Amino acid sequence: MSDLSSVRDTVAHGPAAATTTDFVAAQRVNRRNTALLLIALTALAALLGYMIGWTIEGEATDSVPLWSRLGVGAAGVMAAASVGWSLVSLAVGDKLVLGMASAKEIDKQDAPQLYNVVEEISIAAGVPMPKVMILETDALNAFATGPSVRRGTIVVTRGLLNTLNRDELQGVVAHEMSHIANLDTRYMVIVGVTVGLIALVCDMLLRTLNWGGSADNRSSSGKKKSSGGGILIILLLVIAILAPLAAKAVQFAVSRQREYLADATSVQFTRNPNGLISALQKLAEKAAPFPGVSHATQHLFIVNPVQRFTKDTPALLATHPDIQDRIARLRNLGA
Repeated sequence: MSDLSSVRDTVAHGPAAATTTDFVAAQRVNRRNTALLLIALTALAALLGYMIGWTIEGEATDSVPLWSRLGVGAAGVMAAASVGWSLVSLAVGDKLVLGMASAKEIDKQDAPQLYNVVEEISIAAGVPMPKVMILETDALNAFATGPSVRRGTIVVTRGLLNTLNRDELQGVVAHEMSHIANLDTRYMVIVGVTVGLIALVCDMLLRTLNWGGSADNRSSSGKKKSSGGGILIILLLVIAILAPLAAKAVQFAVSRQREYLADATSVQFTRNPNGLISALQKLAEKAAPFPGVSHATQHLFIVNPVQRFTKDTPALLATHPDIQDRIARLRNLGA
């Protein structure tokens, strides 16, 4: 079986799958599914906006309107905010991430082996040479960012550069290059921004409702809300609690599947699954938090630097697949 065999089935179903597939088709399906997820997240933001407007209108009229003009307007505002903020993030998101991580760009003479490996993999991937940066930390990790294949950046830590041999470094760089080639870096920025917007609005909403409820309890007017208004508030509370959880679950699901695909793509670029397998084994032992990493950027790294995940980790909490599962799938690709 060739290195490229069973890519889609291995990504989707695990090591047991063994059906030959078209890798380009797998990339096309991956992009289409991500676009659908982004549409779903924007729709979720619009639904949240509609519920807010619907509740405000219901409270003002002491009834439950069948159709809320204010809700439609608020839905439009939320959808527009989601799309607009995503476009802004595409323009400056990579710069913000690199600034938060304190990554420093290097030249070829600063790290010749790393630079040569990135050049080799960029040729194999058929994408322009990305910027190469280093994070000055002993932790072992790497990530990629950039809104397009022409504005890609690959970042590795000093610890990873000093610890991995050439084959292992090549596997890691190929993994990150695949995120650029598959446009994962673009989509994950948009998904992350949309999830953050939904979570921010829901947090503000819950705080407002809690403050409003306390004010009503302290009120001496003795007036009671209508049953219709109460129903709307209950629905809004449910949406405000569930919406960020649903959005986060979508974000993590996208991130996990893209890690599987990036691992498989690394094998396509290097024709050597053993390099990435060995690198992942070392990363599993030595990955650790370091200055500049946060919950906002944890999903970008090749392994999560904030927390470890196993097969028993709930999907809602896992940004990455279990490393042993990733290694098993890579071994199947090389079988």
